[in-house]
Amino acid sequence: MIIEPTIVDRSAIILWMFATLFAPVFGGVGTLLALIGSAAYLVLQYFFIGDSNPTELVTIGVASVAPLLVGMTIWGRGINSPGDETAKDRSYHELAAELSQVAGTSEVVINAIADGVLALDGQGTIQLINPAAQKIVGWGKHDALSLSYKSVLKIINNKNEEVNDMEDPVAKTLRDNSQVDTEAFSIETHSGKKLLASISVTPIGQIGSGVIVVFRDITHEKSEERQRAEFISTASHEMRTPVASIEGYLGLALNPATAQVDDKARDFITKAHASAQHLGRLFQDLLDVSKADDGRLQNTPAVVDVVPFIHDIVQGLTPKANEKGLRIMFKPIPDDTAMDDRRMNPVYYANVDNDHLREITNNLVENAIKYTPHGEVIVDVTGDAHNVVISITDTGIGIPKEDQGHLFQKFYRVDNTDTREIGGTGLGLYLCRRLAETMGGRIWVESEYKKGSTFFVEFPRIDHDEAMQLIEKASIEAERRATQDALRAQAERQLAASQVANSPVLQAMPQYQQAPAPQQPTPQPEPQQIPVRQGPPLPNTPLSSIEANPSQYVSRPQNQGPGVPPRQQ
Repeated sequence: MIIEPTIVDRSAIILWMFATLFAPVFGGVGTLLALIGSAAYLVLQYFFIGDSNPTELVTIGVASVAPLLVGMTIWGRGINSPGDETAKDRSYHELAAELSQVAGTSEVVINAIADGVLALDGQGTIQLINPAAQKIVGWGKHDALSLSYKSVLKIINNKNEEVNDMEDPVAKTLRDNSQVDTEAFSIETHSGKKLLASISVTPIGQIGSGVIVVFRDITHEKSEERQRAEFISTASHEMRTPVASIEGYLGLALNPATAQVDDKARDFITKAHASAQHLGRLFQDLLDVSKADDGRLQNTPAVVDVVPFIHDIVQGLTPKANEKGLRIMFKPIPDDTAMDDRRMNPVYYANVDNDHLREITNNLVENAIKYTPHGEVIVDVTGDAHNVVISITDTGIGIPKEDQGHLFQKFYRVDNTDTREIGGTGLGLYLCRRLAETMGGRIWVESEYKKGSTFFVEFPRIDHDEAMQLIEKASIEAERRATQDALRAQAERQLAASQVANSPVLQAMPQYQQAPAPQQPTPQPEPQQIPVRQGPPLPNTPLSSIEANPSQYVSRPQNQGPGVPPRQQ
């Protein structure tokens, strides 16, 4: 078949040039189609039409390829073969490679961690276990994967029993999606060995997404900590006694009724007395901390009306604030409130240890006064239906962000130019945290450096009816204890008196010998009524018998005179 030769349509060539110019806009596919179209047109002109001269073919080729090259330069698109990947594909593969690298790096990091790590899904099934966890619990990787965490991580409470769902920190995080950190439990290994453990459970995303469990063996740390606590407790107890004696003697030296000293000596003694008091408080704090660490801290809850209770504490510290020129205010009962002004304040009842609450509040208010060069300290009591919150706000030096997370740790002190001249041991806030936890509450801080701080203490609230019931119950219990104490004291006094009376040593001493107890006279039987016999006594009757009872032998008829008179002695 022969196609009739045609003349190249110049308008068509111009349109094709525009098409090839914009072909690279569509990427490799557009460029490839433009090349195929140009090549097909040249083949058609050369083989089938056959009438085209070489110059015309070159012109058509240049007119097709040149705009394509210009378009590739302008639009920055390369020529991709059908097997080449697009830019989207390249991005996908690059992202996949990056994720694979990150995953590999994460696995290396997790495997290098000395703490045990478990990754659980929303149902508590183990998805990942690192070598440290395998070593601690004694389970292999292939044995532990796809099992419930309760089979691998057996958590034991202080009663040597496996924890229930309410105690289990992992179950709590899976249920509430809240982070839990605790050192109150042990872990039972695959071989049955029990280890004291620090457990941290962190949620992943929303509820049901899963959690990360990080745990480690702290048996050795707890043993060393217990030894340190015993040493601190023993040393503090032994040193507190002589310090108390020094403080007492210095107090006597400052008392004009017991000693006369000049002004210069009084100044020296006053400073020594203040130092002795500070040392005594330090030893007491050390004792309290050691009790809190080894579980000897007592908690004796009693119903308290929080607002007047805190008001009394603030009033007691007001002179100390006035000495520094600070203004201290208790918001529920301001001191500048007129007597005629009536303030409606809610009543906040709590069933907590009053001594613990007093120590926490006193410590926080004293710290606010200590770290506030000028300005004011504001104490407030707020709450809701379930909790009471005490806040202490100051305009002091504030706390840097990097220190706030460590503020309630033992022996931690903020070290900067603002705090180096202010004394402290780093035990007060740690003790406040432990006391708050003992009461079932918590403590936290919000602060901005150079602008002041606000400390919060939160603990459970009880309603009016429950408070009245607890007060009545406590009153009845107090009366019962008082009665028992009185009876016990009486029994002890009687026992002591009996022991003294029966002491062999005292009985051997003449001055302590007791006179024999007077004997009760033997009761004489009533004389029998013997019928009075008429006439003289029977023969052979002893004279003594007659003299002892002559009435038996003398007849005394009625209406007759007296009988024989009694014998003269």
